[in-house]
Amino acid sequence: MSTEPSPAPETSVPTCYRHPGRETYVRCTRCDRFICPECMRDAAVGHQCVECVTEASRGVRKAVPRTVLGARGSTSAVPVVSYTLIGACVLAYLAELASWRVVWEFMMLGRGLLPDGQVGGVAEGEWYRLFTTMFLHQRGGTFGIAHILFNMWALYAVGPALEQVLGRWRFLALYMLSGLGGSVLLYLVGAPADSAVGASGAIFGLFGAFFVIGRKLGGPVGPIVVLLVINLVITFSVPGISWEGHVGGLVVGAVLAAAFAYAPAAQRKLLHIGAPLVTLALLLALVAVRTTELTPTIG
Repeated sequence: MSTEPSPAPETSVPTCYRHPGRETYVRCTRCDRFICPECMRDAAVGHQCVECVTEASRGVRKAVPRTVLGARGSTSAVPVVSYTLIGACVLAYLAELASWRVVWEFMMLGRGLLPDGQVGGVAEGEWYRLFTTMFLHQRGGTFGIAHILFNMWALYAVGPALEQVLGRWRFLALYMLSGLGGSVLLYLVGAPADSAVGASGAIFGLFGAFFVIGRKLGGPVGPIVVLLVINLVITFSVPGISWEGHVGGLVVGAVLAAAFAYAPAAQRKLLHIGAPLVTLALLLALVAVRTTELTPTIG
């Protein structure tokens, strides 16, 4: 009696779920489907398939790039604030050339007689002059052209670098408060009828900030020191230049930059918001005190 051998049991060789013709014994650690080497993606443990990796990436928020001082941004960001400020100053200068009225209605003035015979100035409630003056420049002439050209060159030279590391709102706060600091110092120590125009207070604030932040980050600060020294010598040696505007802007800019650069990481957001607000409140309080001193002299 003869017996025929039993047929061998059928075995099923696993294949890739995306490529059925490819044998594989590797499974996706997430969905447990078989995957071939082409479909494998490295995971923390084992491998995952293309679909699982794609699905997981949809639920992961991309990290927002930050500068060393904690500001949002990237190396390719356009310095929008710097260019906007330059544009605003140029437009204001063109308006000045079109009419003298732009100058005497928006220049920095404590309290004095205007060309139209009216008494005006910050002490008369025109507080906006503290800010608008930083967008004006000496009207016409060789000095006037040099005035705006130098300030806009300086803003173009140092503004974008500071805006990149500080972020837009910090940079704008630094610029505006530095300009305000120059106006306030002139209001405090100058004669009531002293007037001034120019972005120089804000520019000196950028110079001071560039030095402070450069020291903090270990960058070269020699050129900015030379530029500062030259401009301070010119400030105190050439008549007709408001040293108060330059020094006030320089001090405010350096102090704000120190708050931005040296804030502890744990309190960085709080200090970066608080420092400009405290500076603004202090400057406005000084303006209020000076205004009360000038008010009794009216009439």
